[in-house]
Amino acid sequence: MKYFRVAIALIVSAASSTLSAVESKQPNIVIIYADDMGYGDLAIQNPQSKIPTPNLDKLAKQGMRFTDAHSSSGICSPSRYALLTGNYHWRNSHGLPATMGGNYFSANETTIAHVLKSQGYTTAAIGKWHLGWDWRSLLKQDAKKIEITIPTKNPKKSKVRNVFPAEAYDWSKPIPGGPLSRGFDHYFGDGTINFPPYTWIEDDRVLELPTTMMISPKEVTSEGNWEARPGPAVEGWTFHDVLPRLTRRGVDYISQQKKTQPFFLYFALPSPHAPIVPNSEFKGKSSAGGYGDFMFQTDFVVGELLNALDAHDLSDNTLVVFTSDNGPENYAIARYMKTGHNSSGGLRGFKRDIWEAGHRVPFIVRWPGKVKADSVVTDTISQIDLFKTLSSISGATLSEHIARDSLNMLPLWLNGRTKQPIRNVTIHNTFPNRYAIRIGDWVYLNSTRNMKLAKDYNDSLGFPQFTTSDLLFNLKEDLGQKVNLASQEAARVKEMKARLEAILND
Repeated sequence: MKYFRVAIALIVSAASSTLSAVESKQPNIVIIYADDMGYGDLAIQNPQSKIPTPNLDKLAKQGMRFTDAHSSSGICSPSRYALLTGNYHWRNSHGLPATMGGNYFSANETTIAHVLKSQGYTTAAIGKWHLGWDWRSLLKQDAKKIEITIPTKNPKKSKVRNVFPAEAYDWSKPIPGGPLSRGFDHYFGDGTINFPPYTWIEDDRVLELPTTMMISPKEVTSEGNWEARPGPAVEGWTFHDVLPRLTRRGVDYISQQKKTQPFFLYFALPSPHAPIVPNSEFKGKSSAGGYGDFMFQTDFVVGELLNALDAHDLSDNTLVVFTSDNGPENYAIARYMKTGHNSSGGLRGFKRDIWEAGHRVPFIVRWPGKVKADSVVTDTISQIDLFKTLSSISGATLSEHIARDSLNMLPLWLNGRTKQPIRNVTIHNTFPNRYAIRIGDWVYLNSTRNMKLAKDYNDSLGFPQFTTSDLLFNLKEDLGQKVNLASQEAARVKEMKARLEAILND
């Protein structure tokens, strides 16, 4: 697309003339992206938390914590796409990439990795990708699907699937369409912890050839279901090895960086998403069951990365952003009823919802000497705003067609407040035709479908069940979304519906 080429040309032009002068001044950038971490899972944010998060609490004390931060979607792939492109996901897609299917991006889309790379940064993605690869390009000409049976607790309801077996792929080929085609110099990870192929990938090659099929994992989870899609796997693959190995790679990458060249590390955690598999040394470290222990291990990983920055004297010139792709999985209902830990932190809803807990997420920024330590900001921000904020920090000049939904948060980061809000309007969405629009303190939802209404859970927290399709809440007075004001504020509903329609049609 011509817009992509124009934008990159502008960026490269700016970089070529200023790179030597700004190399030592540009901050390193590390984004740590948690998976399915709820607003209430961060101990410093939830006084009733049953999970200790000492490293994240320390990070928050060293930096700026945002209490009104949002992911683009209530599920993971769309939120990741939006963070990396600065565009609302619904302009592209609502769902997840198909198992062993194609990639999520449109052709020639610019990512923040492209921009930072053009500004002299080395760029790396480590961990969960979940934005697709072109796996079909590895299929052999004579590849044929096989029928597999996925066992369930009820043998009469076992699922039958037709999939390509491991031997249908030529694993010696490079894998197109992954992080290296999206502006990253380096990638290491397993792609997606619960999606095949179950093997390690470095850059665009598998490190070990999958020779078998994983249909139903034989290990035991500490909570919830495996949620593992069937597909090609390395013999003896174990999910318990994923988080420790990613941690070591993240630490190794940081240790290899030079102070003379800035680096961008996008470290995408596979946790605390299912499968919930804390390693033995972390079991029993929380009072919130297996999930709590996995959260504690996630906090430990964050600490290891931060310690690596300290050990190599990189912390003072490194901007660290910590956030999560969406709210907690609905396993949180049983967890709360059993342990009293509320992963939603008193907000209504869970992952997938357009209720607040589906997309209001933890968000911490640490930038020594720039961002005020131990500060809390209540302004509304979105992860899509990272694109223009980080571009501005890097010194890049962008075409107006790049990151069209992103806003520059830098004045808010540097000052803690601004005369006028940086973000006046925010769209929340997961499924097609089900949207929420936030304007100031008000949020309008056009649907209650597919939003969890677990009666025991809702009753215990005082959440009424709504039957109307129009829902309006004043979040300043009613953060738990318990009082629907749509009938009393008919004019406001009409105005917000019109604004939503105009944005969707733009």
